[in-house]
This record gives sequence, C-alpha cells and structure tokens, in this order.
Amino acid sequence: MPAYDFPQDLLDAQAALNDVQAERDAFAQTLPWSAEPMPGWTADKKLHSDYVPEKPDSPGYTPEQAERLAGYRASILELTTQVLTHPFWATLSGPDRVEARTALKHAHDTPAGPDA
Repeated sequence: MPAYDFPQDLLDAQAALNDVQAERDAFAQTLPWSAEPMPGWTADKKLHSDYVPEKPDSPGYTPEQAERLAGYRASILELTTQVLTHPFWATLSGPDRVEARTALKHAHDTPAGPDA
C-alpha cells in the first residue's frame, strides 16, 4: 500500500475518532444489556453443549448513561463528518481514495511487537 502524505488536521481528526470510539466501546461494556427495563430470560440448553443461554433482568439505562451514550454518538458523527468531508480526499480518485482511506484508518496503529 502506498504511503500518503495526510494533512495533520486529518490525522488528528482520525485519532480523535479512534479515541472516542474506543471510549464509547469501553463505556458500552458497562451498560445493562437493554436500554429499556426488560425482564431476564433463560433459553433451552444448546444441543451437544452444557451452555444454557440466559440474561439477567435489565434495569435499563439511567438518564445519565443514556445522555453519555448520546454524547459519544454525537462526537462520533461530528468527527466522522470531519474525516469524510476533508478536502484531502478531493486530491485522490478511484481506488487511490479507497486505499488512502484504509491507510488513514490504520495510520495510528502501533506495532504489536519488536518484529512488527
């Protein structure tokens, strides 16, 4: 994949988008399984397994949790718009634009180890 000379503001917007998405994902892991209060359930045991699917009662999201989640969504929408509508994309066409977008998504990846 060719290297691209991304403008710093585009790199910053992508990094901020990555950060907000990671924060949202971590926060979502702490939320109840349902946004609205719902009774729990237990399903039949799965064939050839001892696994019994079940969910506990869900109290639903608190107003604070729902507001925080909405804030993450708004930030993600704003940052995504900044990235997708950046003037840099007009300098590319066709497959180059697709490759550049993929490269930008991974521009902030850190190598997994010393050999990466």
